[in-house]
Amino acid sequence: MTKQHASPPASGANSRRANAPLGFTTRAIHHAYDPSDHHGAVAPPVYFTSTYAFDSVAENEAAAAQGGMLYAREYNPTTAILEARLANLEGAEAGLALATGMAAIGTLMLGLLSQGDEVVVHRTLYTNTMALTETGLPRFGIKVVPVDLADPSNLDAAATDRTRLVYFETPVNPLSDVLDIAAIAARANARGIQVAVDSTFASPALQRPIEHGADIVVHSLTKYISGHGDVLGGAVMGRKATIARLHSHGIRYLTGATMSPMAAALILRGLKTLPLRMERHGHNALAIATMLQGHPAVRWVSYPQLPSHPGHAIARRQMSAGSGMLAFGLHTGFDGARRLMDRLSLFGRAVSLGDAESLIMHPASLNRARRSIHPEAHLADGVGEDLIRLSAGLEDAADLLDDLFQGLDGL
Repeated sequence: MTKQHASPPASGANSRRANAPLGFTTRAIHHAYDPSDHHGAVAPPVYFTSTYAFDSVAENEAAAAQGGMLYAREYNPTTAILEARLANLEGAEAGLALATGMAAIGTLMLGLLSQGDEVVVHRTLYTNTMALTETGLPRFGIKVVPVDLADPSNLDAAATDRTRLVYFETPVNPLSDVLDIAAIAARANARGIQVAVDSTFASPALQRPIEHGADIVVHSLTKYISGHGDVLGGAVMGRKATIARLHSHGIRYLTGATMSPMAAALILRGLKTLPLRMERHGHNALAIATMLQGHPAVRWVSYPQLPSHPGHAIARRQMSAGSGMLAFGLHTGFDGARRLMDRLSLFGRAVSLGDAESLIMHPASLNRARRSIHPEAHLADGVGEDLIRLSAGLEDAADLLDDLFQGLDGL
């Protein structure tokens, strides 16, 4: 479905506005849903069904031939609304919603890459994406080439005639570094290589990679798009042919990582307030980053909207504003990071991000704990043992600053 509410008739000075495209916030609330198609329900219904019945064998056969509504692993009306809405907001032709962010990344990689193919990735990736690229994909004969894409020219030496995909995050987890989407995409596309960008740290409210030349956008919907820390989800958006391949291969038999209809409904609900939430996240993060930058206990701060950030100019060019994500380190390093976190009362010590609640984590502490079970565990390139990742929530900025001030006192 692609119906939207019709605009009232207009004339004179208002006629141009009536014919103008709907704004981002309006589409985040209305796109791909018409209550009149669902008995007038203002909120999209949640379709709980594992399969679909047909009035005749012929209709059943037609649906099967067209890859249509047969089984809930491959299609659900609630999820279809979410997919259409996300694709619209990203400026993509189509979208695919999946059970988790890692399901989205895994389906993307396994759906597009085959034995003998190569994928170029940025040297710093989310921990579990790094596990997939370091140990998962090589098991299937897919070569992974890590490169520092902060310098887009490094792609020239890394790409070969077997390279099928360039994959990176921006802003980068957990460093909050910024990569130049347009510059990387221009070099990759000139060689016929697709570019996939994990834009989770920004959300489509702040950054739309396809507008800068990327072919595919990936999100962990668990984070900003849902925004309430109560559901898991992932999504891939891109061209219709790409999404059709991921749907027919990935969801049908490669991963089967189907999103539940209840999760889709919760994410649709969160999506309606995404622009408002991102404005508050960014406001709070900038206040925190500015305070930290001037605090004597703090050695460094990484927040793209600070003029001191190395990627500030790129961020201003490809992002409309800052998100709630920042990283910083203390002069007291690893031990100081642990002491600070234990002193905080408003910040949840948790590994996710993008929630209404402010969250904070220390990757090095978690990595040391993981090594007791997985000796091969290590921090991503560029992530030091002093790094603290902070996700600014929606609380009053003054309260967050007061909590950080008392936590930093004497460190």
